[in-house]
Amino acid sequence: MTRPRLWAVVGATGTGKSDLALDLAERLRERGNPAEIVNVDAMQLYRGMDIGTAKLSPSERRGIPHHLFDVREVAEEAAVAWYQPLARETISGIHARGGDAILVGGSGLYVSSVVFDFRFPPRDAEIRARLEAELEAHGAAALLGRLRAADPETAARVDPHNGRRIVRALEVIEQGSATHGAVLPETPQLWYPRTRLIGVHVDRPELVERLDARVVRMWAAGLVDEVRALREHGLESGVTARRAIGYAQALAQLDGRSSEAEAIAETQALTRRYARRQVSWFKRYPGLEWHSAPVDAERLLAD
Repeated sequence: MTRPRLWAVVGATGTGKSDLALDLAERLRERGNPAEIVNVDAMQLYRGMDIGTAKLSPSERRGIPHHLFDVREVAEEAAVAWYQPLARETISGIHARGGDAILVGGSGLYVSSVVFDFRFPPRDAEIRARLEAELEAHGAAALLGRLRAADPETAARVDPHNGRRIVRALEVIEQGSATHGAVLPETPQLWYPRTRLIGVHVDRPELVERLDARVVRMWAAGLVDEVRALREHGLESGVTARRAIGYAQALAQLDGRSSEAEAIAETQALTRRYARRQVSWFKRYPGLEWHSAPVDAERLLAD
């Protein structure tokens, strides 16, 4: 009997990854393979963060089991070191039931942590607390300058606006270890041998148009009301959730620090930048197959 497969459907936000994962799961299930879907979008882990993450509602999931959606409260941190063992355990459970597991999402470090033999450097709560205090006092740019001096390669790859990533890289360096930061292992090895990596591609001009329109739809669908409700559940105290693209801007609008038009425009710009970084990240994956959207799931199964 052939061992079940792990599929990873990745790519930039707004390219149709969720639709492809559903199509693929349906085709597999028609063939007697009880495939199930596993989320690898860091923000879709959060309960209540629905509109701003384009999360599929239960009624849109076509009766296919979905895992690791809505598993954290917005006040909780969703670190990749926490996610990795949980995702691998979930995948192993699907395989034990005889089905293929379909990992879908665009959070590059989270994807890497699952599909590759990805190990995490040590942590030190005292060092991290000190660096986070410096981040709060001086901003990400100051810490990024220090990272450039200590590890130029990681500094060149890390998102300059992501203070948490910069802090983590400096924390590891202070302990005398090489950073894992924003890079893949030198020679990535698959965690699960029967893994197929599928990248969904949309040409940049079309993708920008899609993303800008989607942000407008998010506001029309009630993102600000969603954020207002999440605030009551501790959104602003969350290390990860409060910085999510769209959510931070909606908070600024609620506080009167920006107008609706300014919040939308900033979200559009940040989303475009994020999509560009996602493509750059996944381009480094050995063995990844790029397919132009919309992708025919039947054809994938025939290959």
